[in-house]
Amino acid sequence: MTGLEWPIAVFLLANLIVALLAAARGPTAADRMLMALLFGTTGVGILVLLAHAGGSFVLVDVALLLAMLAAIGGIAFARRAWIAEQDHD
Repeated sequence: MTGLEWPIAVFLLANLIVALLAAARGPTAADRMLMALLFGTTGVGILVLLAHAGGSFVLVDVALLLAMLAAIGGIAFARRAWIAEQDHD
């Protein structure tokens, strides 16, 4: 353990707050979906860092669950966008 886990986790959390503000102003659904994917990946990073820093490996399981949910959300959005695009043609 290097001791840098907590500062990096706080930095990633600050990035999430900025992304939340950007998502609130995002003009399209695609922008909002990209922010949701950013929340998923950054959330996984934060949870893994906190698990390593605190020794609570239950957070790794939560991080894996969050990663799966983010991936499923991205796939569902892409499928919905693909179907909507085909309907317009």
